[in-house]
Amino acid sequence: MKLSTQMYSYVLTCALTGLATVPATAEPIVIKLSHVVAVNTPKGQGAERFKKLAEERTQGRVKIEVYPNSQLFKDKEDIEAMQLGSVQMLIETTSKFGPVGAKEFEVFDLPFITPDRDSFLRVADGPIGKKMLQSLEKYGIKGLAFWDAGFRVMSANRPLHRLADYKGLKMRINSSRVIDAQMRALGAIPQTLAFSEVYQGLQTGVVDGQENVMSNLWVNKFFEVQKHISITHHSHLAYAVIANKKFWDGLPDDIRTLLEGAVRDSTTYANQLGAEEEIDSIEKIKASGRSTIYVPSKAEIDELKKATSPLYQMMEGRLGRDNIAAVVKAAGGGVP
Repeated sequence: MKLSTQMYSYVLTCALTGLATVPATAEPIVIKLSHVVAVNTPKGQGAERFKKLAEERTQGRVKIEVYPNSQLFKDKEDIEAMQLGSVQMLIETTSKFGPVGAKEFEVFDLPFITPDRDSFLRVADGPIGKKMLQSLEKYGIKGLAFWDAGFRVMSANRPLHRLADYKGLKMRINSSRVIDAQMRALGAIPQTLAFSEVYQGLQTGVVDGQENVMSNLWVNKFFEVQKHISITHHSHLAYAVIANKKFWDGLPDDIRTLLEGAVRDSTTYANQLGAEEEIDSIEKIKASGRSTIYVPSKAEIDELKKATSPLYQMMEGRLGRDNIAAVVKAAGGGVP
């Protein structure tokens, strides 16, 4: 085919500048992002904000497909699915990195280790948090950020005021050796259930109660099948935004930089929502009249602290003594 002088000049210019290597009709990079909670939770809204920012900033070169509510995978399946490349990104509870091999992440599950939001963020956003995220790379996982979904509380169909109130209760937990030990220290019987099975488990009596953040109690309607909620604030529900390392490292440099910025900004947004949604969820549940909300006294919280404090020494072999000490120091607290 004979080219005109004008077309020949255009093709030559493209070849010399590298423009011809990027077709104008290139398909967008599709990233599947999966998580287990509802869209209208801090985690769900954070995922939607990431989608919006990522697609806007890459000007359509990236398409984010968000799959909430365990639409793709259940709790025990999602990390392996991401490692295999079936999904590219997850927003994952840090407790679930223990079975992968990264047991040190379960330090966030130690009772009362981060007594307030600022103490959690000092750990998550500081050198300790960065080191923990980097440690995931040997498992084929790129750790991008920590998200704080707020304080965990306890719920059951009987009042939870004193330590004795927990005795014999079957309490749903997510998979974590630390949380398992914590429940046993309280006299409860831990039961691991996938998040998608919690409502039915509570409704049918498979479990008597559970621990969670207030926004999940409201949005997922757990308050409908739990008569009593105790604002124990015994730990934070920590999430990590993660990606398949091979996929993430293989992205064009400019795209990866834009996505990292979108992760940072959606992290700020999600963390702020976690604090706001607790207050909002408490008010909505109170207004529903379906569940009684109780704020334990200092003496009652101290009783829980005393019962669970042996976990700090008990878990040194699993979490690392130095790791626990570093988190306690960065959080600005002390072993309860």
